[in-house]
Amino acid sequence: MRWSRHLPRAFWGPGLARAPQPADENIPWMIHWNWALKGGCPLGPPRAFTHHYGSSVGSVPPSGRHGPVLRSISAAEAIQQHRRNLAEWFSRLPREERQFGPTFALDTVHVDPVVRESAPDELLRPPSELRSPSQPPPATRPPLALSQLFDPDACGCQVQTVVLYGTVGTGKSTLVRKMVLDWCYGRLPAFELLIPFSCEDLSSLGLAPASLCQLVARRYTALKEVLPLMAAAGSRLLFVLHGLERLNLDFRLAGTGLCSDPQEPAAPAAILVNLLRKYMLPEASILVTTRPSAVGCIPSKYVGRYGEICGFSDTNLQKLYFQLRLHQPDCGPGAGGAGVPATAAQRDGLVEMLSRNLEGHHQITAACFLPSYCWLVCATLHFLHAPTPAGQTLTGIYTSFLRLNFSGEVLASGDPAQLSLMAYAARTMGKLAYEGVSSRQTRFSEEDVRGCLEAGVRTEEEFQLLHIFRRDALRFFLAPCVEPGHPGTFVFTVPAMQEYLAALYIVLGLRKTTLQRVGKDVAELAGRVGEDVSLVLGIVAKLLPLRILPVLFNLLKVVPRVFGRVVGKNREAVAQAMVLEMFREEDYNNDDVLDQMGASILGLEGPRRHPDEAPEDEVFELFPMFMGGLLSAQNRAMLAQLGCPIKNLDALENAQAIKKKLGKLGRRALPPSELLDHLFFHYEFQNQRFSAEVLGSLRRLDLAGVRMTPLKCTVVAAVLGSGRHALDEVNLASCQLDPAGLRTLMPVLLRARKLGLQLNSLGPEACRDLRELLLHDQCQVTTLRLSNNPLTAAGVASLVEGLAGNTSLTHLSLLHTGLGDEGLELLAAQLQHNQRLQELNVAYNGAGDTAALAVAKAAWEHPSLQLLHLYFNELSSEGRQLLRDLGDAAEGRARVVVSLTEGTAVSRYWSVILSEVQRNLHSWDRARVRRHLQLLLRDLEDNRGATLNPWRKAQLLHVEGEVTALLERLGGPGS
Repeated sequence: MRWSRHLPRAFWGPGLARAPQPADENIPWMIHWNWALKGGCPLGPPRAFTHHYGSSVGSVPPSGRHGPVLRSISAAEAIQQHRRNLAEWFSRLPREERQFGPTFALDTVHVDPVVRESAPDELLRPPSELRSPSQPPPATRPPLALSQLFDPDACGCQVQTVVLYGTVGTGKSTLVRKMVLDWCYGRLPAFELLIPFSCEDLSSLGLAPASLCQLVARRYTALKEVLPLMAAAGSRLLFVLHGLERLNLDFRLAGTGLCSDPQEPAAPAAILVNLLRKYMLPEASILVTTRPSAVGCIPSKYVGRYGEICGFSDTNLQKLYFQLRLHQPDCGPGAGGAGVPATAAQRDGLVEMLSRNLEGHHQITAACFLPSYCWLVCATLHFLHAPTPAGQTLTGIYTSFLRLNFSGEVLASGDPAQLSLMAYAARTMGKLAYEGVSSRQTRFSEEDVRGCLEAGVRTEEEFQLLHIFRRDALRFFLAPCVEPGHPGTFVFTVPAMQEYLAALYIVLGLRKTTLQRVGKDVAELAGRVGEDVSLVLGIVAKLLPLRILPVLFNLLKVVPRVFGRVVGKNREAVAQAMVLEMFREEDYNNDDVLDQMGASILGLEGPRRHPDEAPEDEVFELFPMFMGGLLSAQNRAMLAQLGCPIKNLDALENAQAIKKKLGKLGRRALPPSELLDHLFFHYEFQNQRFSAEVLGSLRRLDLAGVRMTPLKCTVVAAVLGSGRHALDEVNLASCQLDPAGLRTLMPVLLRARKLGLQLNSLGPEACRDLRELLLHDQCQVTTLRLSNNPLTAAGVASLVEGLAGNTSLTHLSLLHTGLGDEGLELLAAQLQHNQRLQELNVAYNGAGDTAALAVAKAAWEHPSLQLLHLYFNELSSEGRQLLRDLGDAAEGRARVVVSLTEGTAVSRYWSVILSEVQRNLHSWDRARVRRHLQLLLRDLEDNRGATLNPWRKAQLLHVEGEVTALLERLGGPGS
């Protein structure tokens, strides 16, 4: 939540009408073109494509003596079917992509990452894994377009084998999927046949012998007819080997013998070795993708070109990605049609704010160097600003993000333990993250990082695993700090990732004190010894007088119980720290955590801290949210797939400790933003029983001033909507509520007795939802405040229908709602249909004498109405006097308040009138309020001169002083 600092005023123009210049002038910025599928492009109707410079479009067949050889009718049909099968398979998006709503498909819109050619000697240098992405290493080579990968090298030799390598998150998998789809749709004319292999899939076969033809036929049945012609295809046959780090390749002749026959069975690893040696199908083209740690497993003499996938090292690529992603029309609607889709203007606003943050070269620019983090930013913005699908949580987004990048990834294929890469990251990076949260630290020195990585590393095997993690995944989690004044320090690539990993470190039980590490084994041993020895001595004691010994050894059985108490105390301490973090009020702005996330991504202009606040003070309010979210069943299931299982007992004990602390601190009255954070924690936890027990004592929901986005409405409705106890008050004043938010919050509003919706810009459309609320058979609302909303006469027409059928409402405030004469007359005509209303406020509605008199007569005839507010309407002096006279004659009926006086005395409601003015002084029309106050002041002066009672004179004089003070604040004359 700390991405943005002081942002410049630079403006990135609407859309990308004027293409910005990339860092390298030789790189075209963006090419828009239409591909009309003619003749040789066999799949589907014409499509429109958008490509960056890395596209393989327009690539020409490599020079060589091999022409199109797979042109027989049967071979052409087989390849055609192969294209269709690959297109269908590779077009399917993972669940992590689809769960945020439909996104763009790779076969229509894509931004290729930067690929830079590297030399074999560069691979032998010590890795500078944490260098700044904006400063590429010295002596770097120009970027490579995908269409240039198989071009002749500097010596003019034809390149047949290309190795692309990149750390986790740079986009290797996406690049492979895009290349395959390019070939399927005819955009890779250089290759007549493309055969992709997943090395993870091949590794599952183990040492089971199979020939190359058998491997191809098993996975791509349509190619059985083409297999005899593979050798004749030459360089127009492309093998794509993705994820080579999953295989242990041995290029020694003693380890892997020579094999040139595609029909000869051998282990899959042996077949790949002979393909890469160019001993089998020597003229075929091969593209290999792998992590940096596995690049050296292929001898450099077998590789024609190395390419490092550098992600979005150009900020313009990041902007292009965000523009394409956030401008997709399918990104607006939520699942099930809930809420209102984002408009084009809203999407433009998001892109503009995000681009300003990127242009400032803040930490978000360093994070979005990795395309995977660009995806995470878009997913988070979609979560914050679009209607949220049911059950979607922020923790679920981060867990899905990690599963998308680490699912199935092991740290080293040669490690017998097959340790999950994510489990290793949770142990090392989680430790660093938690130490930072504990010490309120977001920046780490190189010594801090090394200390967490090398803690407990003793053997050569452990050092080898650490070396692999450094090269392959450390840059995914840590980035150099780009903030001025902190050179040589590192931060987590995404600020929220620090809090997520810290929470994961806790819930996985990886945080252990020395007493816990040593005491657990001692306690278990003592417990077992105590049971065995007590059993033996119990038998011996029957024969010998040694009864004291069984008693002593029985004490050993208590040791595990005492150890359990110690562990429980540790969990309570973590829960206490978590709860205190969630309810922190020291941060200057003290926005709720969702607004803080949005401000971090989109940027804030101006200082983020109070000048008197300590500059190093950090807030980690997402840490408790993630702790609750990781304990939910859905996220625990995903973490188990990542190799990070959370034990049921650990989850239960953590939840009990958290509930105990929340029960104590959560019952106090919280500020609105902190209360929303409390509810968001329960939303992330996704446990209705837990939430019902903790929030059972909540009787007042005060969220006044909190900007209620669709997500926040979903959070409140999901957490409190299923409760059974009534809420004494729900205050949603000044929350920027819209009709969609009202519909989402309906289960909560039905349980409210006092409902405050003032200052929300609710119009006639919202009145239709309020009508449904009032007519609902479970409605418990007794007080409804709708003041300062533009309801107008059209809105009150719907509202009176709800009043007619409602049996609970007793107090209704329509102060300053723009009803006018038409609205008040409509209200007067329908008022008698309601039999329970006791107080009605229609002040400051621009009504004249006739409409005001009609409402007053309806109020006097109403069986239960006791008070009617009519002040600040456009009443003449005669009209006010007529209302007073008729009110005096209607003894025992509703009291009508039109002024600060009643006869020659001060009205008992004078403070109510002036307090309304003070509350709304900045939102009402100042000139109009000044005119009304001057009329009231004249009434006070006239009545003071007309009475001889000194007590009444003193009261009138006191109220005159209050009105004069208000007039002075408005800039008008005192009298």
